[in-house]
Formats: sequence, structure tokens, C-alpha cells
Amino acid sequence: MVEPRFYPRYAERSLTEALEDSPVVLIQGPRQCGKTTLAQMVCAPKHLPWPRNVATWHHRPASTLAPGRRDYVYVNFDDHDVRAGAQADPMGFVADLPERVILDEIQRVPALFPALKIAVDRRRLPGRFVLTGSTNVLRIPTIQDSLAGRLEMVRLHPLAQFEIEGRSAAGFTGDRTPGFLDTLFGGRFRIRRTERLGKQLTERIVAGGYPAALARPHGRRRASWYRNTLEAQTQRDVPDLARIRALEALPRLLALAAVQTAQLFNASKLAAPFQLTRPTIENYVTLLESVFLLERLPAWHSNRLRRLVKTPKLHIGDTGLAGALLGADTALLAADRPLLGRLLETFVFQELRRQASGHDLPLQFFHFRDRDQVEVDIVIERGALAVAGVEVKAGATVTGADFRGLRKLRAALGDRFAGGAVVYDGEMCTRFGDRLYAVPLRMLWEMPME
Repeated sequence: MVEPRFYPRYAERSLTEALEDSPVVLIQGPRQCGKTTLAQMVCAPKHLPWPRNVATWHHRPASTLAPGRRDYVYVNFDDHDVRAGAQADPMGFVADLPERVILDEIQRVPALFPALKIAVDRRRLPGRFVLTGSTNVLRIPTIQDSLAGRLEMVRLHPLAQFEIEGRSAAGFTGDRTPGFLDTLFGGRFRIRRTERLGKQLTERIVAGGYPAALARPHGRRRASWYRNTLEAQTQRDVPDLARIRALEALPRLLALAAVQTAQLFNASKLAAPFQLTRPTIENYVTLLESVFLLERLPAWHSNRLRRLVKTPKLHIGDTGLAGALLGADTALLAADRPLLGRLLETFVFQELRRQASGHDLPLQFFHFRDRDQVEVDIVIERGALAVAGVEVKAGATVTGADFRGLRKLRAALGDRFAGGAVVYDGEMCTRFGDRLYAVPLRMLWEMPME
């Protein structure tokens, strides 16, 4: 039997803060990304199957909640009998709940939301209900109440690289985020040398960030876990959102999306292998977004620039899932440079999204491209005053030409341009002009706190 692994999660701080003043806290993210473990780690440690291996014990972050606030009762709606009882009498079910409770996979019982609203309005106790959901509940048509003003959402992604390494000293405590985003918006990287990732880069891309997958040996066993999890998710969670006539098409569609990851979204191209219309394919992509398996990255635009492409980019939710769907191992990625480039761009995008989820200030993500094919892979807005850009390169060297898109972005934004980086698999972090830097890939998660 494989021992469970417990990783420090950057979202723990957001969760504990929300529990101090929000009566309902919803942890949202894809199945198997660690939502239940995080909820139990913070609120109900007695329900965790703590590993017997003492070496993994010290990685568990200490919750800031008082001991008396860590005795939540745990209810799982994947249990058929529990779910049936809640669906039959939502008001009675909620009335019988203890004072503090974790309701796992809440999207399976949408009828509970009005009952939760009534319970909160009668007794507004901070941290009373902790919900987890593998579906974006705001997109479930049968949910009649969004709990606006009563609910705070905490977004949980698969593991970021700095979480996998257990780097608690670099960002899990204190008030600051991991160093890369802060340094990027500060526009000032220190010139320094580090090691190339080399072969380790393709290994990290193929491994992905799902805790249960990382507990398996790399290769066939890990890929099998990803495929089986995808099959269960599309068969169980998607029908909660909509009745569709071709559930069997979803894994194939996701595999095609994995081939096209980090490219402009093209519904016609995705629809070509299926006997389905383009609008149907677009609806299916929206469903896969709702269960956090795909993400469309919108195009950035500005009144100062003309002839901009407005089509979003398509990114798969995790590169480990993409590798399993494509049958892509480290050797294949090393041989197929175009595929490596696309998966690497998604890998960097997802790493930054995962870091941004716990940032003190809200960050919005875009891509930039004009009709002359000048582009920046990732554009990040911090409020209305600061914009930064990241270009991704799989090679070990950087030239001035790699900064073409970032220079155009800087010229259009002026003082609003905070900083730009070309991240690459090299050794030197060095300057390439005003607020422009070449940054080794490993510094995305190993950037020291300034």
C-alpha cells in the first residue's frame, strides 16, 4: 500500500483567514488536487490517515486555528446514502448538522444551497460550513442560490513546484508570496548563476501536480492514474452540469486540447475529428473548464495598440494530465521540440497561476499577440496600475530577439509596465535592458525572498 503524502499548501493561509470571518468557505478545484486533505488538515485532523513514516510528518503545516476550532465533523457526498438523504430533505439535513462541518463534494447536492443560506441567516457563525467542490458551483444550473455575501471561495490547484519541494521557508509563512511574482513586479532581478534543469525539466512537466499521481512510480503507473481519474471525472462531474449525448467524446476532446495547449483556441479544429458541430464543441470545452480540466486564457488589449489578436489561448489544466493523454514521456518530449515548447508554456502558466492564487493582491492573466505575430506568452495585471510579462523559451540560450514582444508591451504601457522576463532553461539570470531580464526556469519556484 502506498503511504499518503502530505504537502504544505500555499492556500492554507487563505483558508484560515476566510474561516475567521466568513460563515461559508468553499474550496474549489479539480478532483484529487488535495481539497479534502487541506480541509481536514486545517479543520479536522482526526480524519486524516496520517502517514506512519515520520519523515513525512514534519511537512504538515501547523494550522493557525485555535485547537477548539479544529474538531469539524466530516460529511462526504460521494457516499450514495448520505447524498440520497440530503437530496430527500435538504432543510432537515442541514438542521441536523453539527455546529461546524466539512461538506465534501457539495456540487453533488445543489439543493442544499438554499438550506445553507437559511441556516447562515439564522445563525451567522464564522467558519460554520466548509464546503469542497470539484465543479465551479457558479456554473451549475440547478443551484438556486450563490450564497452571495455569505460565502468566500478559496481556489485550490494541483501542486505548484514550490509546494512539491516543501519549501515552507520560501513562502508558506509570513505575509509575502513566493519570490518570483514579487520580483517580476518589482522589475529588478539580481544577476546570479544557477543550475540548468536539463533532463529534470521534462520530468517535472510529465509528472504534473496531482498528489496521488506523484505518489506512484513515474511512467506507466502514473499515466494510468491520470487516465483513470480523467475517466471518472468526466463520467461523474460533467453530468452534474449538463446532460450531454456524447460523454465518451470528452476524453478524446481533452486529448486534442492537450495537443493544442498554449495555442489560440480554434473550435473548428477541435471539432474536425468528431461528428459534432462547432457550437457543441464550444459547449463541451466550457464544461471541461467548469471541472477545471481546461482553461481559456483571454487576450490582453490596450487602446494604445492596434491590430491585436482577440482570440483566447487554450491551456490544459495540468501537464501531467496532458502527458498521460498524449502518451508523452521524457524521451518523446526531448525529441519533439514543438510539443515540448507548448507543454512548457502551459507548465509555466500553471505554475504562475498556482502561485498567484495565494497572492495578497488579485492578479489577472492574459496573453498578448498582434497581427504581425509579435507576442508575449503570459501577461499579468496587478490591479489597474501595473502590468508584467513573461515569455517562455525551452532553449538554454537567450538573445535580444526573444524580448521583441516584451519591448513592444513596455513601449505601449510606459510607467505601467512593471517588468518582463524571458524564462528559459539556462544558468544566468541577467539584464537585457530597462526592466527586462532573462531568468532561469528553476527560479520560478526557487527565487529567494528579497
